[in-house]
Amino acid sequence: MANLKIKFCNTTFDNPFILPSGIMTSLPDHKKAIEAGAGGITLKSLTLEKRMGNPMPRVWSYDCGMLNSVGLINPGIEKGAEEVKQILKENPEFPIIVSLFATKEKEFVTLVDKIVPLQPKFIELNLSCPNVEMELGKPLAMDKGATGEIVKEVKKISGKVPVLAKLSPNVQNIGEIAKSCEAAGVDGITAINTVGPGMLIDINKKKPILGAKTGGVSGPGIFPVTVKCVYEIYEAVKIPIIGVGGVTKWQDVVQIIMAGATLVGVGTATYLKGMTIYEQLKQELREYMDKNNYKELKQIVGLAHNS
Repeated sequence: MANLKIKFCNTTFDNPFILPSGIMTSLPDHKKAIEAGAGGITLKSLTLEKRMGNPMPRVWSYDCGMLNSVGLINPGIEKGAEEVKQILKENPEFPIIVSLFATKEKEFVTLVDKIVPLQPKFIELNLSCPNVEMELGKPLAMDKGATGEIVKEVKKISGKVPVLAKLSPNVQNIGEIAKSCEAAGVDGITAINTVGPGMLIDINKKKPILGAKTGGVSGPGIFPVTVKCVYEIYEAVKIPIIGVGGVTKWQDVVQIIMAGATLVGVGTATYLKGMTIYEQLKQELREYMDKNNYKELKQIVGLAHNS
């Protein structure tokens, strides 16, 4: 039987499937993904101050996916760090990624300084949240200079904790952004954040559906964008990639790994199909690998670049 274990930044994951940040809005709820068989989880993004989130409704399903504008709801770094400490204590060996969001270099440094003593397996810098754009401005991942400088400063204090940069698809050349992060010392790339922001209109109320009017687009409709971004990043850098965005079935998993992802985020699909999606994808991925005589996942990573 095919082996789904894979190494990412010197940490071994039992399988390649990751719960992306933002799917769960409370830290205790993240346990559901662990119990459901995910290989790793990314916690919701923490900010310096407590955030109540955007006006309701915050999430809306449509034919090709979802529109979400949760607005980085979280208790702030002080209380959030205590919650992170607890979940790390309860799951000492499980790969947990702590996500942090800020709009300035100094803020990111402060956040990382609070989390590093907890020694999580990874810290992810959310440089690309699109659903607070109207409030906080353009995501930092739109500028390769800004992303590189943030990574450079964060790496000065991160010690042995690997740092990941979560990038936006809303750029002309995501490979160049990834290269600037790699040059600054980042350990891995997460790609992509949600696309957009986008909008849907309630034709009866004659106004935008979401309380914040716009939100990030996720789900099956953005999958081709994810594949293209992962492919371009793999061509540009040598550091490993977590591919996130629109994965709902095993064929998607194989595509995104062949494009260059080592790990695969499965988020919106948990809304559409439930948490059993992790066990289903594991079984179907093994079947594909057995049928094609692949013993290890690393045999597939980046395979699309060889033809």
